[in-house]
Amino acid sequence: MTIQAASNSTERSVLASLRALIPHRTVTSQSEALRVAEHQATRLLELHRIDDGPIPTELIPGLPKIEIELVDAPISGASFWNGNAWIIELNKHENYRRQRFTLAHEYKHIVDHNRADTLYLGTRDATPQQQAEQAADYFAGCLLVPKKLLKRAYYSGIQRTRDLADLFQVSEAAMAVRLRQTGIIEPASRCTPASTPFSRTWQYRFNRTARPQGV
Repeated sequence: MTIQAASNSTERSVLASLRALIPHRTVTSQSEALRVAEHQATRLLELHRIDDGPIPTELIPGLPKIEIELVDAPISGASFWNGNAWIIELNKHENYRRQRFTLAHEYKHIVDHNRADTLYLGTRDATPQQQAEQAADYFAGCLLVPKKLLKRAYYSGIQRTRDLADLFQVSEAAMAVRLRQTGIIEPASRCTPASTPFSRTWQYRFNRTARPQGV
């Protein structure tokens, strides 16, 4: 098997492995869709034998058929298939930590390709697209700040949000959300806006190679 063939096989294997975690039926609740996202993030780390932070996001650009472009755009990121490879565009003006999060977020959209219709049905309060964006944010959080590693760091004495954000190379806003999601700190009150610090306009479309700064 040639190197390219082996690489293509690896990519198919990774994508197939992550997509295999999506139930072969309609997912009727967003909580289940989020559990799927967490399982996928955990499986991706297992496939790369990663059990310590900060999580190297090189694991995504390192996959075959994945290309990264740094672009001048009014949004944080976008992803699309150009006929030969999946392209993940990252805003070149955003900082390294933001780019890391965007990279993971966009990869989740690629994993969900052709399955989003059964994963995100929409609710009275959220459109299917909003649910997909929430799941992509959740996947990025689970991938960059795994619950097990976060609890290990927190209960070993690293408890300030800023210190944890530095340890895992994410923004303080992202770390604050992750601390609540993992139950380490109290969840936000009902008065907290539904949108997260990551919420923003994303693009997911069809259509080339650069790497994010430092990634």
